[in-house]
Amino acid sequence: MVEVIAPRTGTAFPLAKGQRLTVIDPEGEQVSDMVAFAQADTREVISSGRSLDYASKLFLSTGDPLYSNCSNVMLRIIEDEVGRHDFLLTPCSKDTFRIIYGDKDPHRGCFGNLAEALAPYGIEPDQIPVAFNIFMNVQIDGETGSLSVEAPRSRAGDKIVLEAEMDLIIGLTACSALQSNNYAFKPIHYYVDGDAAAG
Repeated sequence: MVEVIAPRTGTAFPLAKGQRLTVIDPEGEQVSDMVAFAQADTREVISSGRSLDYASKLFLSTGDPLYSNCSNVMLRIIEDEVGRHDFLLTPCSKDTFRIIYGDKDPHRGCFGNLAEALAPYGIEPDQIPVAFNIFMNVQIDGETGSLSVEAPRSRAGDKIVLEAEMDLIIGLTACSALQSNNYAFKPIHYYVDGDAAAG
């Protein structure tokens, strides 16, 4: 069954080893921040640094593993219809909107949405890492290293499929930052399928 994450909200759910998570951009140009924690020990968390280091590249896609801070593979990208996702930038937050956008009454952002969704699993806000920002299109200047956030390349119905390599708790959002989503807030769809691996 397809689940809907409303614009500027988030959710969390268990994902068993062997199950596949499909994340869909139903309307196009919408980012989804994803974090993952090991069910056995939530101190083990998805790691941008280790994933990018071991892959020796900034942009991960089909076939690439996503590692934890303990150098274990948490997820593997099985299918990717977009091919451009960000693994550098932190989830947007009240501070993001205050510092970057100058908002006087800032939205709590993906960070706040993840913190609320993950709280029932005993995960504290300080445990939330850099997210795998699905569909986010960050461009990097090769000379200066400056970053620019461009419109996502995802079109309506595009998806990414990830398979769990261990029992996980997943946090997932429909991103709250205007620039990341080409200045419009839209939903994210997702579903989980596949049998949990034995043992």
